[in-house]
Amino acid sequence: MNIKSLLLGSAAALIAVSGARAADAVVVAEPEPAEYVKICDVYGAGYFYIPGTETCLRIGGYLRYDIGVGDSGTLDGVNNVGDHMDGGNHDTYYKNMRFTLRTYTGQETELGTLKTFTETRFQFGNSSGDYDGSSSTSWQAGNKTTSLNFAWIQLGGLRVGKDETAYDQFIGYAGNVIQDTIIPYGVKDTNVVQYYFDAGSGFTGVVSLEEGTGVNTIDSYVPHVVGGLKYKGDWGAITGVVAYDSNYEEVAGKVRLDVNVSKELSLFIMGGYGTDDNLTDDAHNAIDVHGRSQYKPWGGNWAVWGGGTYKFNEKTSFNVQASADDDKNYALAANVAYTIVPGFTVTTEVDWDHYGNFGNPSIYGNWSKADKKDSVGGIIRFQRNF
Repeated sequence: MNIKSLLLGSAAALIAVSGARAADAVVVAEPEPAEYVKICDVYGAGYFYIPGTETCLRIGGYLRYDIGVGDSGTLDGVNNVGDHMDGGNHDTYYKNMRFTLRTYTGQETELGTLKTFTETRFQFGNSSGDYDGSSSTSWQAGNKTTSLNFAWIQLGGLRVGKDETAYDQFIGYAGNVIQDTIIPYGVKDTNVVQYYFDAGSGFTGVVSLEEGTGVNTIDSYVPHVVGGLKYKGDWGAITGVVAYDSNYEEVAGKVRLDVNVSKELSLFIMGGYGTDDNLTDDAHNAIDVHGRSQYKPWGGNWAVWGGGTYKFNEKTSFNVQASADDDKNYALAANVAYTIVPGFTVTTEVDWDHYGNFGNPSIYGNWSKADKKDSVGGIIRFQRNF
């Protein structure tokens, strides 16, 4: 009896221990709750919250493929190169492929909206121009220099970093043509300290302290200064900007009028004027001859640009721009832009100019005042925005 009870008790104990061990073996830790990306619709489409933060992020950009033909005096034209087999000169396409990556962030703070924006461009292709085929290799396609076009931080109305000058950006550049700078209206790249303000009732403004770029970079502690004021209504807008060039102690300005004639037709005209009393001094004669500078890159004292856009339908628009300056340079550009599907647009453009430049050919062209020429060219652009 005692032995039987002992055996039964031992068996029960073994079963209990085995059951406990089996239970321990199949226990699985509960998974951590997954944190999914949440949509942020505060700043527009495409933003999402960076997990674990209150910062909204958007990633975008575009792919662009350009094919240029025609005389190099007008646009990104053809190259005159040596034939590989017989050494004779031939024209070939200008082609360029660009990948642009953009990032945007936004976050609300007690001091206002904190925003950032970056844009980096990667390109492959050849350079435009006329070459004799003997020494220049610019007609050869290859990877080009990667460029940082934008990288700024903005809190409320205060913006600092790499941007395009307010002298161009605030006034709205020029027309909707590809080659809108045949008669140039500004030199865009610069580091800035800016303040944007909204006065209400359609009035906005900007004050910008700028470093300049290239040969127009400031040569002292005194920055270039740009100020702008805009009034915008349902009918259109009127904008003015004025700039002080600290290198030469010169002043330039532009005024622009935009008119919405109808839902299909919009027109604009922009005029620029700048002083050039100090721009031909001997110290800078090799570069800035005949009054060209950061804020007055056109020839002579004045320049004018005008044109418009007509939308045939939601997919197709016609764009045109005419321009001229005090040095008797003239240009005309026109294109048709067609959106095949949302986000993918093909633009076909034709350009003409009567042009000749002063100064350094690598910056302003290859012709002197006495050697103006008429040029015609064209470009086809395929662009996918995302």
